[in-house]
Amino acid sequence: MSAGPAAGIRPALSIVIPAYREEERLPASLARISEFLKSEPGLAGTEVIVVDDGSPDRTGDMAAEEGRRLGLALKVIRLSANRGKGFAVRTGVLAASGDAILVSDADLSTPIEEWRKLAGAGAPIAIGSRAVDESTVKVRQSLYRQAVGRLFNRLVRLLVVPGIADTQCGFKLFCRDAALAVFPRLAIDRFAWDVEALGVARKLGFPVAEVPVLWFNSADSRVTLASGAHAYLDLLRIAFRLFRMKTDSGAR
Repeated sequence: MSAGPAAGIRPALSIVIPAYREEERLPASLARISEFLKSEPGLAGTEVIVVDDGSPDRTGDMAAEEGRRLGLALKVIRLSANRGKGFAVRTGVLAASGDAILVSDADLSTPIEEWRKLAGAGAPIAIGSRAVDESTVKVRQSLYRQAVGRLFNRLVRLLVVPGIADTQCGFKLFCRDAALAVFPRLAIDRFAWDVEALGVARKLGFPVAEVPVLWFNSADSRVTLASGAHAYLDLLRIAFRLFRMKTDSGAR
């Protein structure tokens, strides 16, 4: 673990990275994050949290080694077993100390520099989107994955969060108040966590800004066909839970 922010000083930003079998891609990603943070004086002391989701390789060790080498304020949280992306994200967000919390995929499919766009949206929750302006998608998924994704999103808009064109881009920014209100209420452990988070946020009255960001598909995706099918079942669970959920007037 690298040195964190000085005691009693809350960093402006925490970056949460869920990681499973990422020992090869993490070093380059952390190097890019380090370079970016050095170019942004207002982000000095930014906390980086890598949640190793029970990886069978050296993901956690590699993250810790690179954090020390780069001088990042980096913390590695190691889960004893693979629990799923949603569980890893939830664990990292609830451990974060920043005024704002950015969730980013380990491969930086959305470049870290796109954080500026989300921060500039001025909303409690700002999410990267590949659908608002499709010209920002520089490397596309296969036609099959695009078709499956569009079907999933149609169901998401119908059942959970109407009006959001892309819930699944792995680049999301939460102000601290929104994160602490939303994430303790989440129950989905795998890839549909984004849908649940946005549905709960809407239920609690937090505005969500959808912002077009650059995105480059990674051929080494961790989303399998089986996990994609599981997400459809989770979508029904989310819709049912939100239907039954009563908002707490003191949540905000």
